Amino acid sequence: MSSPMSGRAAPPARARGAGGELYGLFLSTMASRARLVGLGLFGLIAVVVGAVFGGRVSSLDEMEAWTQFANTFGLSLLAPVVSLMFASASLGGPGEDGTLVYLWLRPVPRLRLALAGYAASLTFAVPIVVFPLAVGAVLSRAGASAVTGTVAAATAGVVAYCAIFCWLGLRTRRALAWGLAYVLIWEGFVAMAGDTASRLAIRAYTRSILADVTDVDLRLADVSPFFAGVVPFAVAVAFVLLTARRLRHTDVA
Repeated sequence: MSSPMSGRAAPPARARGAGGELYGLFLSTMASRARLVGLGLFGLIAVVVGAVFGGRVSSLDEMEAWTQFANTFGLSLLAPVVSLMFASASLGGPGEDGTLVYLWLRPVPRLRLALAGYAASLTFAVPIVVFPLAVGAVLSRAGASAVTGTVAAATAGVVAYCAIFCWLGLRTRRALAWGLAYVLIWEGFVAMAGDTASRLAIRAYTRSILADVTDVDLRLADVSPFFAGVVPFAVAVAFVLLTARRLRHTDVA
């Protein structure tokens, strides 16, 4: 069916102020105990590894060791998987159980609806990803650059991944499968083949941020600091707009 709100008439005042209500609703739909506990424990791996790095007596350079771990685990696995689990459920969950139709029929701008789902996913994903990585970097005793680079790279990654997976959750009922395929197959293997393919992977930009701040060489981390900082946020804006467009031009019933 077509949207009854496809015209340009201004929504009533209640609809214009519904952003906070929508945000709270999406938060409640994602806040399952199993998801929070499971992903929280997943994030604690970074804290444990950081403590191990900081407490061991070894000639291994702490900065090198932590940066390699943050890249391999934090940016390549923790950030995309946690973002996928929350973001794909923000709009995808209500879409699957049929409740999204009630939100879709309300006189709420589609961009506001997309932003509410995206913001709710960030609310969970950012602390579960960034906080344990930051603590792990501190415990590793690798230095301030390790902490700064880890936080900056992980934050940029979550910002981009959440936007992509919010759109994916709305686009398909198999968002988890497609999202994991993107993370594990495309970013994990195909994008590692060379510079051109890597430019189509968020990981290339987050890895470059980490390498630039810590001054540790990482494979295919050769994106300039400007583009490494700008592209993840540009991707986030683009996919939030794509999500809003999808909400305007699709049936959700």
